[in-house]
Amino acid sequence: MLFATVLAAIASLCVSPAALAADYPAPKEGTFVARNFRFHTGDVLPELKVGYVTIGDPSGEPVLILHGTTASSASMLTPEFAGALFGPDQPLDARRYFIIIPDSIGVGRSSKPSDGLKGTFPRYNYADMVDAQYRLVTEGLGLRHLRLVLGYSMGGMHAWLWGTQHPDFTDAIVPMAAQPAPMSGRNWMMRRMVIDAVRNDPAWNNGNYTEQPQAFRIANVFFGIATTGGTLALQAAGPDRAAADKVVDSRLAALTKMDANDYLYQWDASADYDPSADLGRISAPVLAISSADDERNPPETGIMEAGLKRVPQARLVLIPTSPATRGHGTTVIARLWSDDLRAFLASVPKRPQ
Repeated sequence: MLFATVLAAIASLCVSPAALAADYPAPKEGTFVARNFRFHTGDVLPELKVGYVTIGDPSGEPVLILHGTTASSASMLTPEFAGALFGPDQPLDARRYFIIIPDSIGVGRSSKPSDGLKGTFPRYNYADMVDAQYRLVTEGLGLRHLRLVLGYSMGGMHAWLWGTQHPDFTDAIVPMAAQPAPMSGRNWMMRRMVIDAVRNDPAWNNGNYTEQPQAFRIANVFFGIATTGGTLALQAAGPDRAAADKVVDSRLAALTKMDANDYLYQWDASADYDPSADLGRISAPVLAISSADDERNPPETGIMEAGLKRVPQARLVLIPTSPATRGHGTTVIARLWSDDLRAFLASVPKRPQ
């Protein structure tokens, strides 16, 4: 939850008064239970809980919004995101759209290791998480088609998988801060470090601990500073050593409710992510949104452009670095790309259902 909390706090400083004043219907909470849920490992849970929130009337055009790693549906209800999208006359006006935001497996009100199974909870990956989202949408909510799948970071990677696993289910796909390629480079190196911080902590005891191990908390803050926030924004937040120390101290202090097993599973789930072989299956138009200062997905690698060439209908919006951007966290500031989303949706025809 730390990354989402810090990003929300920083980004809210840059939100316009209009965004903060946006008026959309109150979110409604729900929990869907997927019976006999089979994971990619072959393990089966008799009941897998999938928590979610919805905004708007079920008769509206359905839109699926997907959150980032360690966060939950609540992270997408911030003024800088929801406040710039779901209000009257905004791109995803809740008077017209039925907005669905699930808690992915492992977080929020969805099933997770800390519910009781600890280290015996089935190992899940991103494909399993998308399968749970699909079952929520189809079995839980009775939908047979989506107008849009939009996701941030991990949610953006899930959006790519929606395009490859369910190519005819949605009219449009918007992956944000996410590449259609396997884990590699700094992104995976840093993930590997935070995963190892849990596994190599003697207090972890293969997940059978009675008190929370502590090493992963420092690793979590290290990962966040190294891969999220943007060079300009972090420099502004810590222009001298004392100010920089306050940033670190505040982030460490926020880590009181994290569970080591949950945290391990959340990051380890990304290990085998790789939609690249199936990009040609994506039939929905794609609008990929990224930022020039994204620390996890640096555009200079050319990975995004290479992947988009293999998608039949895809284009990239690359937000230039500025004092308003926040590195990997830039795309949670919806006002920076909301006009692009509005124009994109206006150009995408509705598919027959």
